[in-house]
Amino acid sequence: MSKVIITCAVTGGIHTPTLSAALPYTPQAIADQAIAAAEAGAAILHLHARDPETGAPTGDPEVYRRFLPVIHQATDAVINLTTGGSPSMSPEDRLAAALAFSPEMCSLNMGSMNFSFHDMGRKITDWKFPWEDQYILDSEKFIFRNTFADIARNYALLADHGTRFEHECYDIGHLYNLAYFADKGVAKPPFFIQSVFGILGGIGADPDNVIFMRRTADRLFGKDYVWSALAAGKYQMPLITQAAMLGGNVRVGLEDSLFIGRGKLAASNAEQVAKIVRILGELGIEPATPDEARAMLALKGRDRTRI
Repeated sequence: MSKVIITCAVTGGIHTPTLSAALPYTPQAIADQAIAAAEAGAAILHLHARDPETGAPTGDPEVYRRFLPVIHQATDAVINLTTGGSPSMSPEDRLAAALAFSPEMCSLNMGSMNFSFHDMGRKITDWKFPWEDQYILDSEKFIFRNTFADIARNYALLADHGTRFEHECYDIGHLYNLAYFADKGVAKPPFFIQSVFGILGGIGADPDNVIFMRRTADRLFGKDYVWSALAAGKYQMPLITQAAMLGGNVRVGLEDSLFIGRGKLAASNAEQVAKIVRILGELGIEPATPDEARAMLALKGRDRTRI
């Protein structure tokens, strides 16, 4: 097997501060945890921003500016900015940071879908911030908008930046959406495909589905893609281990799961990175370095960003 790229999604836009004290939301905490995750073995850092006063997701480039340069100076990890944002953001808000900082990579969600996490806080009665409870409950009504026009706009606006994409595919149809843009010559290989399992509204976190996603991507893209997988919550480690055994790359992080084991909250993002490094090591698989990841994904290099 070739080396495996480990991505760490540090904070995301779904989990809220009450759900875990380890979830970083201040610029300093995001920077500290991102740097520690890179030191633990993550080659790519997938980053969202949070309002430092309330912990709510934000797309404000000025908030990103408070932690991106710190991470950039302290580590050579690939910085990957979200364009998914959160349910509360407009398409313009979701794209603002990527346009401002011209990163090596950013995420790109490959289709609209129901995306719900409304059961997540049902046992909690005492919330740290007043926005959290309703934010979680409102996700039951949420349609995560990623139309063909939205996707095409992201490709067009970032084309001159040389930024490449982590294509987040939450279901089989999203692979076909990417194939459509590839056939049009809009998406350029090598395609970095992140298969997402276990989100309510997307494909389930079943071992058969991992194989189905892999085989479908093989059929559509042949040797023109690099495959990775993530899984939500308790499915995180089992399914990404399976993906690695199928020759794929992996993603961990508190965006995807707040846990390190059954019923035990993770102390940090770095703890999850260290765990998957140990698992891969037992399988005889080495983590890729940031520069090896850059070569595998044909990235432009850290010196060509605006961070």
